[in-house]
Amino acid sequence: MAKLIYAINCSLDGYYVDADDSIDFTEPVDELHDWFADLESTIGTHLYGRRMHETMAVWEEFAVDPEITPLYKRFADAWVDSDTIVYSRTLDDPGVPRARVVREFDPAEVAALKASADSDLDIGGPELAGQALAAGLVDEVILAVAPVIIGGGRRALPEGVRLQLELLEQRTYANGTVLVRYRVRQPE
Repeated sequence: MAKLIYAINCSLDGYYVDADDSIDFTEPVDELHDWFADLESTIGTHLYGRRMHETMAVWEEFAVDPEITPLYKRFADAWVDSDTIVYSRTLDDPGVPRARVVREFDPAEVAALKASADSDLDIGGPELAGQALAAGLVDEVILAVAPVIIGGGRRALPEGVRLQLELLEQRTYANGTVLVRYRVRQPE
């Protein structure tokens, strides 16, 4: 069975975007971006909300940009080689190959997808990930915590969900970002 992984950059106080909807406080250093490229190479399917899909779809263009750095090219190529399911009630065309739109998040369908997948899946967008976390579908949570407190914005983790986690990995990067990777312990 494939794993469902939720990975996100966030501030120390738990926000993935600030009050102005900006993510400029989370610019990863090359070593961290390389770590995410390694992760990306293991993903067969992305599960995104509309906003996250619109953010990530630029990798389709980056993959064919002759000016792209080798580091970004590696991530872009891995992203392009994955399928994407976009959960949206308003989007009709995802605008990139290997992507399709689904109107509603259905935990049973995601569980079946995990059971049949040959490669891991990731889920992007805190609202969608919150639904998957609440449904007990997420196997790993990865946070790249930037050394900044921003005081508000949109939360990276949902309120009202309580989970037990097991630390699998932690790394500290030159810019002070700390990456933590946890396995979600399923209730016994």
